[in-house]
Amino acid sequence: MSVELNHTIVHSVDREAAARFLAETLDLPAPQPFGPFLVVRTANGVSLDFMTSPRPIAEQHYAFLVSDGEFDAIFGRLKQRGVDFWADPMRRRPNEINTGNGGRGVYFLDPSGHALEILTRA
Repeated sequence: MSVELNHTIVHSVDREAAARFLAETLDLPAPQPFGPFLVVRTANGVSLDFMTSPRPIAEQHYAFLVSDGEFDAIFGRLKQRGVDFWADPMRRRPNEINTGNGGRGVYFLDPSGHALEILTRA
């Protein structure tokens, strides 16, 4: 069987701000319009399709597996922009990096309040 995740819709307060934040933070290609969406593609071909939603946004969690070098670059951009970050998904350990599974990980919020995570070991 070769089932793969192809895309997911990310409901946002402002699709442009949210898509741009993700693409710039993770150093991904600029978002591309497709119908009512702004599409951000990851290296493995999965796309996050950002859509402005008129309804209240329910927080979702999106985790991104990155190399050690990518982690350093992304984390540097987060700190440079003054983005709050946590070592845990419950946000009880602010300004810390976790070292679970022998790697590093950190959680932060996008402009719509979705919990984003970068981690170096799955």
